[in-house]
Amino acid sequence: MTEKTIKEQLMALSEPAYQKFSAALIPTINNVLGVRLPVLRKLAKELAKGDWRTYLLHAESEYFEEVMLQGMVIGYLQTDVEEILRYVADFVPKIDNWSVCDSFCIGLKFTKTNKKQVWDFLQPYLASDETYDIRFGVVMLLDFYIEDEYISRVLSLLDSVKREDYYVKMAVAWAISICYVKLPERTMSYLENNSLDVFTYNKALQKITESYRVDQDTKKMIRSMKRKEKQPVHLS
Repeated sequence: MTEKTIKEQLMALSEPAYQKFSAALIPTINNVLGVRLPVLRKLAKELAKGDWRTYLLHAESEYFEEVMLQGMVIGYLQTDVEEILRYVADFVPKIDNWSVCDSFCIGLKFTKTNKKQVWDFLQPYLASDETYDIRFGVVMLLDFYIEDEYISRVLSLLDSVKREDYYVKMAVAWAISICYVKLPERTMSYLENNSLDVFTYNKALQKITESYRVDQDTKKMIRSMKRKEKQPVHLS
């Protein structure tokens, strides 16, 4: 399967109505063809069973779906963890939107059996100055590391992320809400003593209250913890 054939397939699989819907969800880019994710996953599985090294070496990134497809193929790779991580490292700089980032992360299921190695691999991304480097690291934490063994380190890392980027702040808030849903006592201690900015902190509370796994009494208590934005002082 040549790259030209893949591009032609993607164009043939695109749906104009879905293109408008999908593009509206990702306002930071303008190269969406409109191919549904289940269709991309099916194609990715086929590619991962074939000569995937040649595909990844020559894959084009003109369209959103071409980049998404590469990320999905990496998630389906059956090879040693060192080689997979090399492909992950090559792919992360191509991430330029939340959708590719989050779909890529959830597909990296090899992480479940290589926790320590992937944890070490993620640290430079969490300390990066690049928006989607950091979001990649944060989403990997929320997908694979919110458990007893890692929760203290996860919360500490989330607290250390100091960026003004909207897509970073939202990822951190999302991650903290998942921490609370899975490990409420540990996370409540953190919520009572943290250095989050007001926006991220309040968004984390909001996402906790949106979870169907949190009861109404707890939601009421969580809402009462909301912080007020500091108002600027005007000197007359």
